Amino acid sequence: MKTENEHVIHEVPFPAGQIVVTRRIAGELNSLVIGHLFSRHLHCDWGELCEEDWKMNDAAVRNGERLLSSYQAAGQKVFIITEWDRSVTTILFADEY
Repeated sequence: MKTENEHVIHEVPFPAGQIVVTRRIAGELNSLVIGHLFSRHLHCDWGELCEEDWKMNDAAVRNGERLLSSYQAAGQKVFIITEWDRSVTTILFADEY
C-alpha cells in the first residue's frame, strides 16, 4: 500500500538531452505549462499530430530518429523537438521554427 508521500516514477523511453526553451516560450508560458507539455512529450503523448505522424514518432523512439510533438498553449501552437541523437530537446512556438 502506498503512503501519501510516495511518488510513482515512470521511466521515459528516450533521453531528452539538454533542454532548450526559447525566450518567447519562457516569457509567455509559465513553468507549470512548460513542464506539463514537456512531460507529455517525454511520455510519448505527441499532442496534436495526425495518426501517421504519431506512428512515425513511435517508430522514431525505437529507431533513434528525430521526435516532434505539437501542442496548443496560450492560444498558440508549441513544438517540442528532440534531436535524433537525443543531445537536445527544444521547446518553441511553431512560428519560431
